[in-house]
Amino acid sequence: MKHIKTISEFHQFRQLPKPEHPLISLINVETARHLQSKEPMNLVLDFYMIALKKNFNDKGNVRVKYGQQEYDFDEGTMSFMSPNQVFSITLDNEEALKQSGYVLLIHPDFLWHTSLAKTIKQYEYFDYSVNEALFLSEKEEKTIIGIIEDIRREYQSNIDNFSQDIIIAHLETLLRYADRFYHRQFLTRKKANHQILGSLEKLLSDYFSSDDIIRTGLPTVQFVSDKLNISVSYLSRLLKTLTGQSTQQHIHDKLIEKAKEKLSTTELSVSEIAYELGFEHPQSFSKLFKTKTNLSPLVFRQSFN
Repeated sequence: MKHIKTISEFHQFRQLPKPEHPLISLINVETARHLQSKEPMNLVLDFYMIALKKNFNDKGNVRVKYGQQEYDFDEGTMSFMSPNQVFSITLDNEEALKQSGYVLLIHPDFLWHTSLAKTIKQYEYFDYSVNEALFLSEKEEKTIIGIIEDIRREYQSNIDNFSQDIIIAHLETLLRYADRFYHRQFLTRKKANHQILGSLEKLLSDYFSSDDIIRTGLPTVQFVSDKLNISVSYLSRLLKTLTGQSTQQHIHDKLIEKAKEKLSTTELSVSEIAYELGFEHPQSFSKLFKTKTNLSPLVFRQSFN
């Protein structure tokens, strides 16, 4: 494990010239010394890192882990990492890491007393559990590079009372564009997203069919997100885009589906069914069932007689 506390220390680690600004730096990846297999692979940075990289894994010999999850870099070019988070890079050979692009480093101190200090935490792609890189089109990539170069030009010019505000404005624009492009990715990467939706359906179906539910109760949104290895906000946004429903609505829909099955095919009482579906109080089950179906459990059951 290597803990890098300052941007200057990161430059030294990569054998780069001293940064032109102590709290923000833009690195051309081609000029940085690449990792060697004998170096520490687990890194912790005390600052934000936004990476735009090309040809990162064209040989398939690089594996990146952010937290406990592997980052999807097969096609992706852009990634986001927060301060004090662990990430690792594994090289299968010394020739694996020949990439180009940019790495933007922003120390939290640079954001102090600005609106971005608070709003940057709202961008869920910095979350540990968002382990999918942002895949940019050629046009999107040009947009991001243009903003990055604007940031570099500003901090390389003479620093004055306007410099920080202008750089912060560029950063906010970059993050908003990334947010837009991630939203587009939900729509264009249909195969991957529908695989997540399929995994969610299987997870809920298996959960409601197991004995675990009696012991642990109804699955929470956090539980579902953890099992799928994605953040709560990422899953919610994906589901809203694909289905128009929240994660909680999906959980309730699967629960009602299972309840209907038990009401129509078994002789169990409503209280017994409520217990088997993880409800501590049958009244709570009946209330939810009626809210979702406009029928009480007993009336629903009677409709089959």
